[in-house]
Amino acid sequence: RERIPREGPAILAANHVSALDGILLALAAAERGRPIRFLVAAEFFRRPFHGFFLRRFGQIAVRRGEQDQAALDEAVDTLRGGALVGIFPEGQVNPDPEAGLARGRTGVARLALAARAPVVPVGIWGSQGRWPRAGLHLRRPLRTPVALALGPPLEPSGDPGSREDLEAFRDRVMEAIGAQVGRARALA
Repeated sequence: RERIPREGPAILAANHVSALDGILLALAAAERGRPIRFLVAAEFFRRPFHGFFLRRFGQIAVRRGEQDQAALDEAVDTLRGGALVGIFPEGQVNPDPEAGLARGRTGVARLALAARAPVVPVGIWGSQGRWPRAGLHLRRPLRTPVALALGPPLEPSGDPGSREDLEAFRDRVMEAIGAQVGRARALA
């Protein structure tokens, strides 16, 4: 957890194996005394229960698949204000985490390059045993082992207006996340 900076902007970029992953990252950030704002699919804001809490805790609604510039601008402003932003570059809960990471989206690179904020790669493993993409599992063991592994921050490099630079930085982030997933899996 010491890789989560105590102050200043940073992006926590993690793989996504469970609906619980955002809560796990928020708890890790809270242990460092840092609130975090996540980019969350806009459709979750329309659900009464989810939407209430997402709005209450200031999360950022993003319209998936639309390169939602307003959401990205809000996240960049959040970073420039010195806060933490959480993102799952895979874009959704991975239906088969055993097969490896899903293809990453360039949103993480767009944020990092525009705000010049470091990216902390995070690997999460074990939460899919309780709440995989298919839904909540209430079975033994009741206390599923879960691990988070945080890698060293990646300093952004490249031009935010260059598609090649965005893709290259995204690939660096995804490779770093993959390495942390391996560490988290070994720990769990």
